[in-house]
Amino acid sequence: MTTSVGIQPLSIERLRTACSTCGLRELCLPVGLAEAELERLDDLIQVRRTAKKGQSIYRSGDAFAALYAVRSGFFKTTILSEDGRDQVTGFYMGGEIVGMDGIGTELHTCDAVALEDSEVCVIPFSRLEDLSRQVPALQSHFHKVMSREIVRDHGVMMLLGSMRAEERLAAFLVNLSQRFVARGYSPSEFYLRMTREEIGSYLGLKLETVSRVFSRFQDEGYISVQQKHVRIIDIPKLRQLIGQRGGAC
Repeated sequence: MTTSVGIQPLSIERLRTACSTCGLRELCLPVGLAEAELERLDDLIQVRRTAKKGQSIYRSGDAFAALYAVRSGFFKTTILSEDGRDQVTGFYMGGEIVGMDGIGTELHTCDAVALEDSEVCVIPFSRLEDLSRQVPALQSHFHKVMSREIVRDHGVMMLLGSMRAEERLAAFLVNLSQRFVARGYSPSEFYLRMTREEIGSYLGLKLETVSRVFSRFQDEGYISVQQKHVRIIDIPKLRQLIGQRGGAC
């Protein structure tokens, strides 16, 4: 069971690093901004918040006021299914934006829960809109971020509608590999922050199916798994399984 955040703004003097010097700047909103424009964005994003593992930065039904740029850690988003279970709808890592589910209705439609101790930069949405109108490069990049979310949603729909269990898990692992590479990490070795049950919920698979496919991939030499540590031994084989279709999940 998750707990709602009682997270507080961190000391700006002690912990704030400006967008202009952030190591994730090429993955987050500041892409392509001039130095003067970055300074204006620095003034916009003056608050960071932390969330312990299991805490949520917002819950379904909360009023929408801000977007959250993941600075460190890992989050999942979930909705409550008709049978009362949490359905995982996405996973987010450093440099990705959480909270766009609330833009249309001005209410959040899902929970955003930390999978490990995490930190986010709070982006007040009304002020972001104002600044975007004044800085075309920021507006353009924000539109690209929203488009990327739409593409990801379409990728998940394709996974759930047309792929076998092996294809779904292969696509998931390849996608994680690509996202870690974009952050300067190894494409072949990483830790899974989510449980197998959470992976199954996201991919529309039962827990035992996820465990079986992991075991099959290991037996066939595609991957090596030790608890949550994954080493991808043969990325081309995983890509072959999904026929290059799994990059958007």
